[in-house]
Amino acid sequence: MKYFRLIWKNAWRKKIRTSLTILSVFVAFLLFALLSAIGFAFRGGVDVADAERLIVIHKVSLINPLPMSYMNRIAATEGVASVTHASWFGGYYQDPRNQFPQFPIDPKSYLDMYPEFTMPTDQIQAFERNRTGAIVGQDLATTYGWKIGDRIPIQATIWTKADGGRTWEFELEGVFSSDDPRSSTAVLLFQYDYFEEARAFGKGTVGWYILRVESGADPIQVANAIDLQFANSPNETKTSTEAAFAQSFMKQFGNIALIVTLILGAVFFTLLLVSGNTMSQSVRERISELAVLKTLGFTDRSVLGIVLSESVLIMLLGGLLGLGLGWLIIQGLAQQIGSFLPGIFLSPKAIVIGIGMMIGAGILAGIFPALKAMRLSIIDALARA
Repeated sequence: MKYFRLIWKNAWRKKIRTSLTILSVFVAFLLFALLSAIGFAFRGGVDVADAERLIVIHKVSLINPLPMSYMNRIAATEGVASVTHASWFGGYYQDPRNQFPQFPIDPKSYLDMYPEFTMPTDQIQAFERNRTGAIVGQDLATTYGWKIGDRIPIQATIWTKADGGRTWEFELEGVFSSDDPRSSTAVLLFQYDYFEEARAFGKGTVGWYILRVESGADPIQVANAIDLQFANSPNETKTSTEAAFAQSFMKQFGNIALIVTLILGAVFFTLLLVSGNTMSQSVRERISELAVLKTLGFTDRSVLGIVLSESVLIMLLGGLLGLGLGWLIIQGLAQQIGSFLPGIFLSPKAIVIGIGMMIGAGILAGIFPALKAMRLSIIDALARA
């Protein structure tokens, strides 16, 4: 850049003020990185949801179960290629803080429904044969150091056993990974037949159904046909896309997107005020110098560009440092809380948006001081010197 050395020197003429401004920008973009990663984790299920899969839940609430008898009727609905089911178990491993999803499922139909989950054939067969067997995602296996053959005790918070016990023990038969790098494998799957036989209540029910729509079929028509079958029954259904199901599930934790937006909005509004004040002071202090630059032949546009570039430079210095530290912290968080909040990740899209916000904030903070500098009269400026 032609005037980079001049811009750099101007930016650091008041080192303490510039350092404090960079620090405020640094904190703002550190928060941006952390909140973006958390927001990504909460909407991750939506981002990777398969548009060909539909979810059938109870019309009243996700926590209301559905009869197992619905499965054959759903499978017979026109446009449905295959169907399986899952239920929320809601237990923890060793300590209440070690919570992650656990689902009782039908091994064959569930794994067929999710071909992105890959696992050796011998492990799949072992899981299908062992009534008390379980499989876990690679994320969980790495977090807890589990290996094939380990006994995994899960303490139930909802589903007590028929004998009154709350400890469900599973034998680890397989570890699966995902072909989609965005999806999380921090989940434990075990056999529904064992769950159905051993639980104390709720027999003959499942949490929700998952179905795949036939190629060429209209998902909306299929969803309406399913819901129409069970209209006015004691257990009416609500069928939606997998993305909508993921959104409704995450809304149980609150409107995370709105919370993140409000926090970031407040942070960046304050940032613009601080940065704008810094640039205004900088221009006021350099009125005579800017007049000399114009006297030496610098055009109004050149002066405008120099002041704007100075503002953008300060934003980039603080912002890139904030994003960098945020990325490092997120890597650590992914290891520490990945099982509780899977999918925490600073996406490339968030990084690009962050850099764009740095440039945009730099322009907004510097535009009025830059316009003032551009319109500066040489005579008036020298008279004020």
